[in-house]
Amino acid sequence: MQYFQALKLGQKRVAEAREYLNTLTDGKAMPALALADSKSNIWKPVGEENLYAFVDESAGFILTDNSGYILALVDSTGSSKTIVQGVTKLQKENLEKAFVKDNIPKFEGKVILPV
Repeated sequence: MQYFQALKLGQKRVAEAREYLNTLTDGKAMPALALADSKSNIWKPVGEENLYAFVDESAGFILTDNSGYILALVDSTGSSKTIVQGVTKLQKENLEKAFVKDNIPKFEGKVILPV
């Protein structure tokens, strides 16, 4: 796929994931990655599927503040499409219930966040 085709499709998927996450987080979702991580020059958009993941320092990321977790909606490879920072433990628990209700599966791998 050509770069601009992959980017355009990836941006569409990011926008859809962000719109959904904004409904759960009072508009706090930010866009993340539109292109999947690739070791070659083959351009791929992020996947269409949505899985959720909560990231904290135990996942190997160093968070710059102490305001809680980062919530990411990711594709099946772990590429984050949209994120919300500063999620508290109580918010995390409530969001997990909403994801279960909406049939959004939990991602169990390594999350790829924007740098």
